[in-house]
Amino acid sequence: MIDTFVFDVGETITRDDRYWASWADWLGIPRHTLSALVGAVVAQGLDNAEALRLARPDIDVVAEYQAREAAGRGEQLEESDLYDDVRPALSALRQAGARVIIAGNQTPRAGELLRGLNLPADLIVTSGEWGVAKPEREFFQRVIEVAQAAPEATLYIGDHPANDVFPAKAAGLRVAHLRRGPWGHLWADDPDVCASADWRIDSLAQLLSLIGS
Repeated sequence: MIDTFVFDVGETITRDDRYWASWADWLGIPRHTLSALVGAVVAQGLDNAEALRLARPDIDVVAEYQAREAAGRGEQLEESDLYDDVRPALSALRQAGARVIIAGNQTPRAGELLRGLNLPADLIVTSGEWGVAKPEREFFQRVIEVAQAAPEATLYIGDHPANDVFPAKAAGLRVAHLRRGPWGHLWADDPDVCASADWRIDSLAQLLSLIGS
């Protein structure tokens, strides 16, 4: 029985368009250039942050992040950053009696911004707040703790094979791979992803049919 749904954030709940556009503007490079670099690292299975290092090899990502925040050009999240199916799907799941959690690899600031959107979720938490990030097993142990359900009754939904699908499955959770964003599309038909994911979905609206399954 699936009765707890746990969602990744980037390219699952939110679009990353603003995130990468703001980084391109900060670094003074064309937005299309950085987008192409993101695509290149995704195709190689590398972390998204490697795109910043390709654009500026000597970059200190943490220092630049802090500089952006200090300059008033830091993280932002607004209603327009949410995918259209997010509010309807999360609301429907809660109305059906499911527990809804949002837990992804984001900063504490992103957690504040997400909670400020008043999403229909029982809990919103980030890796920055927990002090441990995906794909570490401890992250998913924390997910199991807050889910208030057995691992086999908890479904983790995400787009990223290495950060979402494989480690969540290894922790004993059920997994839905979402075909969304660069990672979700590029790796949708990868044999290992297909073998590991319990479900493969194109929209969060499909989750409602999984309650009790």
